[in-house]
Amino acid sequence: MNIAPLMKTASIGTDVFWGEISPCEHLVQIYLDDSAFLDSLEGFVAGGLLAGDAVILIGTSSHLAALEVRLTRRDIDLAAAKAVDQYLAFDAEGTLSKFMRNGWPDDELFRNVVTGLLHRAKFGGRRVRAFGEMVALLREQGKNGATVRLEHLWHHLCQEEIFSLFCAYWPKRRARCTGPLSINVLECPQGSTPHLSHLQRFDTPPQSPHPTRR
Repeated sequence: MNIAPLMKTASIGTDVFWGEISPCEHLVQIYLDDSAFLDSLEGFVAGGLLAGDAVILIGTSSHLAALEVRLTRRDIDLAAAKAVDQYLAFDAEGTLSKFMRNGWPDDELFRNVVTGLLHRAKFGGRRVRAFGEMVALLREQGKNGATVRLEHLWHHLCQEEIFSLFCAYWPKRRARCTGPLSINVLECPQGSTPHLSHLQRFDTPPQSPHPTRR
């Protein structure tokens, strides 16, 4: 069963932009303020729900709460979407604690946690969009190696499980690695609307600082 929420008003530019993303797309937004970021997240999530996709959100409590206010204003029936696992929202800190071991993401535990959510979201053959702030939290904590490793794990799981992935950072918290990232970087000036011209595409996968670490 899919929910087809209705909305009275829409930010057309943002909705069109997010309607054009494809499965396996990995997008990162570098944002200057929460308002610009929430505009993008709202478009990403609302666009997915309106298309019948399922959405997985792993974010901070403040961002999740602000998002739900925005979606409710669009007359999107979140209660109905939650009831059928079309809208799955989880706290980023709590989710991190399920697979971080000694300051490092455990590969197997990460896969188990995220694939469990994906299988719920994919019920009935739905496509999935996922948003995550766990990488941003690690970067904020100064765990640079773990930051890049988690981005690496996310990216490869995105390719294997076929879902669209969106992450976001403040400029000073952006993860860095020694090689190019196979992601699109969405850099929106303060208060602007996302547009295809803000995307940059790279062609090689994220470089992990270590093959594995337990």
